[in-house]
Amino acid sequence: MPTFAYVAKDNAGKIVRGRREADNEKALTKQLQETGFWVTQITKEGAGKGAKRKNPLSAFKKVKLKDKAIFCRQFATMINAGVTVIRDVHNRVEAGETLSRSMLHHRNVFDNLFIGLVRAGEIGGVLDETLERLAQFLESDLRMKQKIKAAMTYPVIVMIAAVLIVTGLVTFVVPQFIQIFKDFDNVEMPMMTQILINISNFMTSWQGQLILIGGSFGSSFLFKKFIKTKFGKRLFDRYKMKLPVFGKLSHNIGVARFSRTLSTLLTSGVPILQAMETVAHAIDNETFTDVIMNARSRIREGDSIGEPLEKSKLFPPMVVQMISIGEETGALDQMLSKVADFYETEVEMQLAQLAAALEPIMIVVLGVIVLFIVLALFMPFIAIISKLTDT
Repeated sequence: MPTFAYVAKDNAGKIVRGRREADNEKALTKQLQETGFWVTQITKEGAGKGAKRKNPLSAFKKVKLKDKAIFCRQFATMINAGVTVIRDVHNRVEAGETLSRSMLHHRNVFDNLFIGLVRAGEIGGVLDETLERLAQFLESDLRMKQKIKAAMTYPVIVMIAAVLIVTGLVTFVVPQFIQIFKDFDNVEMPMMTQILINISNFMTSWQGQLILIGGSFGSSFLFKKFIKTKFGKRLFDRYKMKLPVFGKLSHNIGVARFSRTLSTLLTSGVPILQAMETVAHAIDNETFTDVIMNARSRIREGDSIGEPLEKSKLFPPMVVQMISIGEETGALDQMLSKVADFYETEVEMQLAQLAAALEPIMIVVLGVIVLFIVLALFMPFIAIISKLTDT
């Protein structure tokens, strides 16, 4: 009969550890419950490290923003109801660690912003309020991302459809016409037709397919690797804000995220220096990160927050002015919240305009490409018919 090590609580809440033989974990749990214990952990002795095999793909799984928002909302409700911990971290909390310190062991789930707010709630004794505020922040961030995805969904579908249609025409339809053209050696192919034939021959050859497929995957892989580097991420973030249309949208998203994150941290009682450092790493834009960390250094030396932000030229004058007023009146968190509301609305309007503009543009581009293919295919027939009528 196997032996199990168990951790349980008695009726007084005292932790009890021990070893006992049983047929299985379920049987042992039943035995302990009958004697008045509440089981928290059971481990089969002799199983070693191989008792629980980890999924090798688990390291690549990400906890969704929606799940973290739901976690905060439910956790806050649990604290209000008198429940002190949750199952995921209760062992560390019972061992004497604070909740925020326990979360530090799960950095793949809880980021700096999350842990910073929890720590502030613990220090201020308002953990339930802080988690409610964090849930609101995560839900707001989730809504913003969902709106961006929704706005880009239709243009992406149109683009994919355009690529598939053009690829189908070039690889399946055009070769049939090429066979017909070969029967008329004395007909000179127009330039448009010759270009289309060259493209079709390239895409239907195994060398061309290898180059296209390998080049697509290779360039995508190298690009992802490049932007993961410090230099690559900084370069990418700098130039994506200079792109036509998309650059302004990316810039406004950064301002909105900066304002909302800093407002949430300050409202929760996080000190300004710690809040600025947390925002710098949570905003996911190296250009903003550099400016925010520079502003943090200036604040530490006694300067106001508005001056370095203004000198950076990254923040619009209206934002700098509202931040300066908020700093002078002691209502910086409220001013930042108003700035975030304004820019989140601005982003929503830009997304709607961008989606409305992209749809007809992409349809026109697709129409031009299809028209080019049709003209390139039928122009030789005009020349053939002309020669036949001449003879």
